[in-house]
Amino acid sequence: MTAFSSRIPAMDVLRGCAVMGILWMNIAAFALPEQAYFSPAAAGPLSGGDMLFWTLDFLLVDGKMRALFSMLFGASMLLLIDREEMAGRDGRRTQMIRSAWLFLFGFAHYLLLWWGDILMIYALVGLAALPFARMEPLALVKWAFLFFLAHFLVCAAFIGTLYAWSHAADAGAGFANFIASLSDPAHPAIQGEIATYRGNFAGIFAHHLALFGGQWSTTLPFVTLDTLGFMLLGMAMLKGGFLTGRWQAEQYWRTARHCFLIGLPPMAALAFWIISGGFAALTTLGSVLVWSFPFRIPLAVGWTALILWLFTQFGGRAFMTRIAAVGRLALSNYLGSSLVMCAVFYGWGLGLFGHVPHRLLPLFVLTTWALMLIWSPLWQRRFALGPAEWLWRSLTRGQTQKIRNSD
Repeated sequence: MTAFSSRIPAMDVLRGCAVMGILWMNIAAFALPEQAYFSPAAAGPLSGGDMLFWTLDFLLVDGKMRALFSMLFGASMLLLIDREEMAGRDGRRTQMIRSAWLFLFGFAHYLLLWWGDILMIYALVGLAALPFARMEPLALVKWAFLFFLAHFLVCAAFIGTLYAWSHAADAGAGFANFIASLSDPAHPAIQGEIATYRGNFAGIFAHHLALFGGQWSTTLPFVTLDTLGFMLLGMAMLKGGFLTGRWQAEQYWRTARHCFLIGLPPMAALAFWIISGGFAALTTLGSVLVWSFPFRIPLAVGWTALILWLFTQFGGRAFMTRIAAVGRLALSNYLGSSLVMCAVFYGWGLGLFGHVPHRLLPLFVLTTWALMLIWSPLWQRRFALGPAEWLWRSLTRGQTQKIRNSD
């Protein structure tokens, strides 16, 4: 296995951008009913600002930041295995233990804070990615695109089933109720969710516990295959030197330009189709879940290349140093942003759930980004690990790890 540095500055910057982008991607799901994550119409009448926010999110952020995070997770698995084996330990065994604890972190995050946790998915899919770790880059890319194809077919089959149901002779009230549950703000399911998240902590906890026993497991087929594909793609990109920031600046710029030219025009066409159709439920769900997926792949790679191009140009600047600090505390920042958002929007906090329109959500994102960029470098002046990273590493090792820089 190729030896890598345990701390790669370019990847820290990528990880910082990813965790900040994840918050932008998820903000609607923190502040509004789940259905509004897919269709803003589920939150009520839309202004021009609401549609602009949704369009920017659909074109540039939704799915792309999770893809970037997944690629980095796959690459970090290789770094961990390499580091463990260089120290004479079993890297795969360490990764399995690490995944088990990550799953428990995610489970606690899911129950106590937010239903949209991704850590449990990463823990499970990371185990599935382990057998691919020693493959050559080209083989990893081939497998990644096979999993992308499988993901597309699974999601397309689901949407196809809904279209078939819509044209069935006996569709009737059942289908109409299903469509209303996706997009009608007055539907009991949407109103019930609003009431739940404006309620107390005990009610939200009970709701999440009930979701985990049903809805969470049924969503796995729609998030595991693409996540695995992006993890394998990240492994290939690390082995090829792409993620380490060692390519020439022109190579990164050319890659970014080509990827955005490939991905953005069809995404813009889909956005126009959705908006011109008045955010029709099946059109919107199908576009977000399926038809946009092939274009998320080049856009995720394009974002990666663009960030790395900026890193090659401005890697030593103060703002890059701050973003890298955010990336080194990615787990703490991910969980911390959930805590802040839930405290703002849920009933046990400020209770703003369902009250903030899409057009105002960037204010909450930008404020939280500022907090990340301030606290992360301040913390790292005294501590080598973030609080969540320290706990995760201590549990994985089975002993308390050093955390202070002076230790």
